[in-house]
Amino acid sequence: MNWLDRLMAVNVDTIPHDKISHDPKPIRLFKSDFLEFFTHVTPQAVLAIWLPVAGVFTAFGITRWPQGISPAWFVAALVFGFAVLWTFLEYVLHRFLFHFEPRNRTQWQIVFLFHGVHHYQPHVKTRLVMPPAVSIPMAALFYALFWLVLDRLLGMPHLVAPTFAGTVLGYVTYDMVHYATHHLPAKGSVMKFLKRHHMEHHFKTPDARFGVSTNFWDQVFRTQPEDIAPQHGRKSS
Repeated sequence: MNWLDRLMAVNVDTIPHDKISHDPKPIRLFKSDFLEFFTHVTPQAVLAIWLPVAGVFTAFGITRWPQGISPAWFVAALVFGFAVLWTFLEYVLHRFLFHFEPRNRTQWQIVFLFHGVHHYQPHVKTRLVMPPAVSIPMAALFYALFWLVLDRLLGMPHLVAPTFAGTVLGYVTYDMVHYATHHLPAKGSVMKFLKRHHMEHHFKTPDARFGVSTNFWDQVFRTQPEDIAPQHGRKSS
């Protein structure tokens, strides 16, 4: 028994890595009611937390924008964070963190808590968006990274706020698209493609098709099988 066994209610030894359950009732992850509460999140919670954050950093960036520097750079930083930086992070996190190949039981428990439970029960509505217990520390880490690179290393502190705001908006878009691909009827060619793309990731090729809001990075890194149609979703360049 390890430290996670004392916390977790689910025994991962009984769940093969490729097993899928269509039971709409979510399995219990933690013995503690307090911890279990934070494993269930709605899309409305994501919007309520992160849209104000994006708004605050956008407003902060506008009010602190230096005179003599074209506002076009503000827009460029915002778009870069939204369309390039977030979509790349989305791909990298999904492929290398959420689909990390565990080498022992403890690693499998951690992977299961992060993402394995979603692949095991892909239709559970309250486990489709990232819990704030994960997204808030991750956002703080990336903000610190943006500050270090843009402010300290490159000497462009005015780009930190719009880049971070764009990245947050990209994350919100990702979570909403992810929820929609699982639980809303797809309307329009883009959403129909993204729904098919993500469903095939779940039920056909879990080791490919890692993009959710776009398949651009799947094309770049060749993790999109040949039978997929041309690129749809948000542009990343």
